[in-house]
Amino acid sequence: MLINKNRNIALVCNPLAGAGRAVDFANRLCDELAKRQLAFFLFKNDWPDYFDGFTEVYIAGGDGTLNYFVNKYPNIRLPLVIFNAGTGNDFHWLLYGNQTVDEQLNTVLSASPQPVDLGRCNEFYFINGVGAGFEGEVAKALTGQKKRPGKTSFLFCILRKIFSYRSRHYSIRSAEWEGSGKKLLVDIANGRRAGGGFHIAPESSAADGLFDVVIADALTPLQRLRYLPVIEKGKHLQMGFIRHFRSTAIHIQSDTPIQFHLDGEYREAYALDIKLLPATLLFLY
Repeated sequence: MLINKNRNIALVCNPLAGAGRAVDFANRLCDELAKRQLAFFLFKNDWPDYFDGFTEVYIAGGDGTLNYFVNKYPNIRLPLVIFNAGTGNDFHWLLYGNQTVDEQLNTVLSASPQPVDLGRCNEFYFINGVGAGFEGEVAKALTGQKKRPGKTSFLFCILRKIFSYRSRHYSIRSAEWEGSGKKLLVDIANGRRAGGGFHIAPESSAADGLFDVVIADALTPLQRLRYLPVIEKGKHLQMGFIRHFRSTAIHIQSDTPIQFHLDGEYREAYALDIKLLPATLLFLY
């Protein structure tokens, strides 16, 4: 077999992503790459410190795997590709929509590298977004749980928490807006959706050098239930309880630990310093 030597692909996967689905997906992807006579090497449990000799990196996993990748390789300049082998796959959807694997391979093999923004929150990096408040509560509840593909697991967890969650008090400061009070959620988005399909920041772009900040005021449980489908569809930005603006830096502080997630990965802190790092990564899409 004549191997295409112009490309040498590093394929990495997280064995835990998608409840183990990522490994099967990566093996199938290897078969597709072999059929296309492309040189590649699959990294499963042990990822290299550097990708010397490779021309691009394919990542099989979801938003959590991508979050691990950008924190391990924040300075990587090789073109990247993310395949939807995780649970939520929200950043994958932003770049590739609902393309099949074959369609996505056709796209990336003919695409030129495009710059994508990266975010930093305290000492950690993120690529899809930061969600504080109710989103953090949901992420905490799902930590360590076996999740179904898509938004099913997120939706069930939201419905369990929607009546009992108590909105927290935050002080929020940016160049564009400053305020404080009880908020249901504070979302700093680089992508458009989270939780496997909730369009929290429907106008966001990952390549415009700006975060979309979406802040929801405290709502009663019945109001939350009423507006959940509206937020899910991304029809909420003009509603009175929502504040939406764009920024490159934002500071959030609270007297109690802030429950938040980075690309779905749960964390806690009393203060969040969030900054945008424009055009830091390259993706093929």
